[in-house]
Amino acid sequence: MSPISLAPLSGRYLSFAEREEIAILHAQRVGVREIARQLNRSASTISRELRRNASTRSHSITYRATTAQWHAERRASRPKVSKLAANDALRTYVQDRLAGTIARPDGEPVPGPTVRFNGRRHGRRQDRRWARSWSPEQIANRLRIDFPDDESMRISHEAIYQALYVQGRGALKRELVACLRTGRALRVPRARTEARGKKFVSAEVMISERPAEADDRAVPGHWEGDLILGLNSSAIGTLVERTTRFTMLLHLPRIPGHGDQPRVKNGPALTGHGAEAVRDAIAASITTLPEQLRRSLVWDQGAEMAQHAQLRIDSGLQVYFCDPQSPWQRGTNENTNGLLRQYFPRGTDLSRHSSDDLAAVAATLNSRPRKTLDWRTPAEALNEYLQSSQQTTVATTG
Repeated sequence: MSPISLAPLSGRYLSFAEREEIAILHAQRVGVREIARQLNRSASTISRELRRNASTRSHSITYRATTAQWHAERRASRPKVSKLAANDALRTYVQDRLAGTIARPDGEPVPGPTVRFNGRRHGRRQDRRWARSWSPEQIANRLRIDFPDDESMRISHEAIYQALYVQGRGALKRELVACLRTGRALRVPRARTEARGKKFVSAEVMISERPAEADDRAVPGHWEGDLILGLNSSAIGTLVERTTRFTMLLHLPRIPGHGDQPRVKNGPALTGHGAEAVRDAIAASITTLPEQLRRSLVWDQGAEMAQHAQLRIDSGLQVYFCDPQSPWQRGTNENTNGLLRQYFPRGTDLSRHSSDDLAAVAATLNSRPRKTLDWRTPAEALNEYLQSSQQTTVATTG
C-alpha cells in the first residue's frame, strides 16, 4: 500500500482525522446517526464511507482509518481511464444508440442524407445526419433495463457528455455530437442558459399576475396575441379576445429599404415586425375598441414586445407575458392561429397581403359560428356584450 496523505482537505471531503474518529466510534458500536452528529456530517456521508471504504481483505467488513484513506485517495487520483475506453461492449452500445443507422419496419437500413461534419453546429435549413439519436440520459437509464444483472454495463449521462465534448476524456468520436438533438459542437454551460432571459420581462408582468377574472373568461376585454411568420421574415399579428373569440389581425408591412441594403447590426427592424412596428399596430387596432374591452393582453416573450411599457401608456392595455416555452397559456390564440393557417399557409410570403385582405379574413372568422359560444359567432357575442354594457350604464345613470 502506498503511503497515505495527511495534507488537510477542503471541508467537502472527510479528512484522515475524521476517519480515525469514525473507526473508533464504529468499533464501539455507535450508530451511524450518532457518529454523524458528533462529526457534524450528514448521516448519508458516514453510511457511504463505512460501505465504500471498509477493509475486506480479512473476509470481514472491518473499517480501518488507514485503509479507508487509501481507498479514497485511490479513487480520487487523476487521470482515470474512462469506462467507455476500457469497456468495449459498453462503448459499442452507446455508439449504436447515438449514431446507429435508422431502419424501416422490415429492418432495411435507411442511410438518410449525406452530411459531412465540419466541427460546427448545423446551419439553418440544412440537412442533418439521420441516426438513432438517443439522448445520453435515455442511454444511461436504458442500460439498467437491458443489462439488469451486469454492473459493468453502467454509465452516467454526464460521462457520455464528457466523452463527446471534453477532449481526451473518452473513446467516442467528436463528430457524434451531430447526433444529439441540439447538434451543438460546443457545450453550453447550464448557468449561461439559466441566465438567459428577456430584459424587458420582470416578475410584475408575468401571466401569474394577470387578474383572476381573465381565467374563467367571464369578463370580456382580456386578449391573447402572437405573430404568425411566413417566408422571408414576413409576419402578421393576431389578437384574440378570450371570452368572445373575436379576432383582430395586425398588418405589419415591411419598412422601406428591406432587401435593398445590407443589414445593419442593431439597426431598425426593416422586416416590419420589430418592437416599434408591433407596438404601433397593436395600439392602432386596440384603441378602436371601448375602454372596457381593453383590460389585458398576454403575449409570449418575443422581442417584438420589448416596448410593452410604452404600449400600456398609449393604449391603457396592461401587457402580461407567458412563461418560457408555455404556448398553452395562450391556448385561444394558438387555436386561432391554426385556423388562420388555412388562409396564410406556412412557407408563403405574408407581406403580399394588404390590410384589406387581413380585414376580410378576420371578418370571416368572426362570422363563423362556434360551438363554445353555443353556435353564436364571435361578432354576435361581442355585440351582445357591448349592448348589455350600454344598457347597464344607462340604467345606472338614470
